[in-house]
Formats: sequence, C-alpha cells, structure tokens
Amino acid sequence: MTLKEWWLAVKSFLKNRFEIKDLWIFRYFLGIEVARLKSRVVLSQRKYALDLLSETGMLGCKPATMPIDATTKHVSDDGTPLSNPGMYRRLVGQLIYLTITLSDLSYAMGVVTQFMHNPCITHLTAMYRILQYLKSVPRNGLLFQQHGHLHLLGYSDANCASSLHDRRSTSGYCTFVGGNLVTWKSKKQSVVARSSAEA
Repeated sequence: MTLKEWWLAVKSFLKNRFEIKDLWIFRYFLGIEVARLKSRVVLSQRKYALDLLSETGMLGCKPATMPIDATTKHVSDDGTPLSNPGMYRRLVGQLIYLTITLSDLSYAMGVVTQFMHNPCITHLTAMYRILQYLKSVPRNGLLFQQHGHLHLLGYSDANCASSLHDRRSTSGYCTFVGGNLVTWKSKKQSVVARSSAEA
C-alpha cells in the first residue's frame, strides 16, 4: 500500500465516523506551517514566532543558545513586582502555544508559568531570555520521516527538589513512535517527594 492509498483509507475511515472537512494539501493551519519533502514532513511555527518577536520588539535582539539559564533559581518574591502583570500573562500564553512544535521550550515555560499570579522583573527577564532563544531557532520544528519501523521508545528524567520555594521535583518525558517524537511533557510534581530515584 502506497502512502497516498493509506492516507485515502484513513480519511475514508474518519469520514464514516466523524464529520470532517478535507483540507487536502495545506501549508498553514492555526499558526503551524507544514513543509512536505520527498519522504518527510516538517511542522514549524516560524511565522508565528517571528510575528511574536516583532510584536514584543525582540526581532533585533541578540540570540541565546538556551531558553533558560540552568544555574539561576527563580522564586516567587524575586525582586520588584511588575506594574502590568497582564502583559506577562499574555506573553506566557503566546509562548505556550509555541511548545506545540518546539519541545525544547517545555521546561522553560514550566518555570515561568509558576509566577503568573505575581510576576516580578526577574521573571520577565527569564521570559525575554526565552524570546532571545526563539530568535535563534524560529525555523525549528518537528520532523516526521520514515525510519522503516514503528518501534515505541520513551525517555524520562526527574530531578530532586529543584524548586527553592516549595522543594518540589520536576519530571519530564518524551515518546518516539517509529523514530519520530510524538509526545513530550515537563511537569512539576504536585507533592513533595521524600526521596527521588534517577530515571
């Protein structure tokens, strides 16, 4: 069965069970760009990222190599509170949408979303660091290609009590199907762990 025949069979199956609209071959949908090559598909949010950088005035900023400084530990009452926390919250929401195709933003976004109730200038600085990183990787995205197998592979990791203000651990995982990244998550634990094991 060719890829086209398989795709037609999938669409037929879905049409029999759900009311769907066939967009056929599309290139841009809900801020996500789809680039098709011979045996690959790349999903990215390049235009959305560049529009966000332009809107925030960070289009000409110096790019950063990492989305967050791993040596800096952020706490709730860390400096002067922002006079307009609504701007911070809006920016967090816009950046969270980018984690659809930029999985490397998941941990950094997990850190800055903790302070949405009372953001300080240091938290906004961390947000600007994420935008600087975005400047260096606007074209990055998810690559899906044929690897000749459908093996399921997962990775997980955790740290022990890395949060300074509540001593909670952060864990994360990612899952690959057929060699392609399909799910990922970074989450702060809801309870304080008495011990932690290396994943």
